[in-house]
Amino acid sequence: MDSQLFYRLLADAVLLVHLLFIIFVVLGGYLVLRRAWLIWLHLPAAIWGFALEWYRLPCPLTPLEKWALERAGESSYEGGFISHYLLAVIYPGPMPVWITTALALFVLCINIIFYGILIRRRLQSRQQ
Repeated sequence: MDSQLFYRLLADAVLLVHLLFIIFVVLGGYLVLRRAWLIWLHLPAAIWGFALEWYRLPCPLTPLEKWALERAGESSYEGGFISHYLLAVIYPGPMPVWITTALALFVLCINIIFYGILIRRRLQSRQQ
């Protein structure tokens, strides 16, 4: 396998891990409702995902993907993963602060709902 193909596959793998991580951050609370032990994986991931958006921090996976793309001889992209792959279709151009704030609040609210359901279930089972 030549090195450019290797780096292209690496970039694609990082892209997939990145996307799966975002899905887990947003919807992992639902999995916690089904399998409570996942809380030990999901809660830190959700906090991390919220913090990245709220404080507009760069995700460490993005530079890794960009590096692999460059090594594969392909052009990289400006900005972060979410703005490049997920929001570029909806909101082309630089991502305004209100979008990252809204994304962070969305992550927070959806997880508050899932964990609220979990807490309510636990309290009801203790009362019975």
